[in-house]
Amino acid sequence: MTTVPTAAASPAVQGVGPLLRAWREQRRLSQLELALRADSSARHISFVETGRSRPSEEMVLRLAEHLDVPVRERNALLLAAGYAPRFPETPLDDPALDAVREGIERLIQGYEPYPALVFDAAYHVVAANRGIMMLLDGIPESLLQPPLNTMRLTLHPEGLAPRIRNLREWRGHLLEQMRRQIALRRSESLRALYEEVAAYPVTVSGTEDRLEEPESVPYFALPMRIEHEGRTLSFISSTSTFNTPMDVTVSELAIETFLPADPATAKYLHALLP
Repeated sequence: MTTVPTAAASPAVQGVGPLLRAWREQRRLSQLELALRADSSARHISFVETGRSRPSEEMVLRLAEHLDVPVRERNALLLAAGYAPRFPETPLDDPALDAVREGIERLIQGYEPYPALVFDAAYHVVAANRGIMMLLDGIPESLLQPPLNTMRLTLHPEGLAPRIRNLREWRGHLLEQMRRQIALRRSESLRALYEEVAAYPVTVSGTEDRLEEPESVPYFALPMRIEHEGRTLSFISSTSTFNTPMDVTVSELAIETFLPADPATAKYLHALLP
């Protein structure tokens, strides 16, 4: 059975020292290595982790930066150290994020006819273009009720799963991605989603790995091979995030684009979605 890391106790219970130590150990850094990166001393890092010394607000943020702690968890570290959160969590529909929303809409629409979508930390779909909606043709209405969830849509036996020809490989890739995110974010809701989708029965298409490819293609990354109206389309997935975000909401947005992995897929999409 595959297991994923459990969520940490609340910051108020743990204090900042154990939280920082947990992040350091997760990053596989020694106290000396972290001290050198943060322009501190191993002795001071030790005192902070054991509670003998209270770090300044600036030191908490500096250590969090060098430990690559997610923005939401940096707020938790500040709270545990007795400071106010530094990073706001602005609702995505707030006027303050108009530029972000407009930007990602232009980005994914400009990527058409190829599929692209934006999702949050819980894998809820925030925006999607026509390429994605084309792949969802025929999906039961029950799976299309908001909020759409990209993991449910992909792995549910009534979703895209029966259409994915290399389902076992693609499923393994997605579950490993979720395990990494759980270890990074320590989210109970994300853990619950993982346990839900990992328990879905693996519905393997009868054509999986048996149909001849239209042409031999040297894939440079694991493709998602999916059937659409009698054709097999192949995509390579790429995910990007915002650089140095200063807002929790923005920090948890991810943009996933699907690049055609062969000329036949590209030609088909250009003809279907001119």
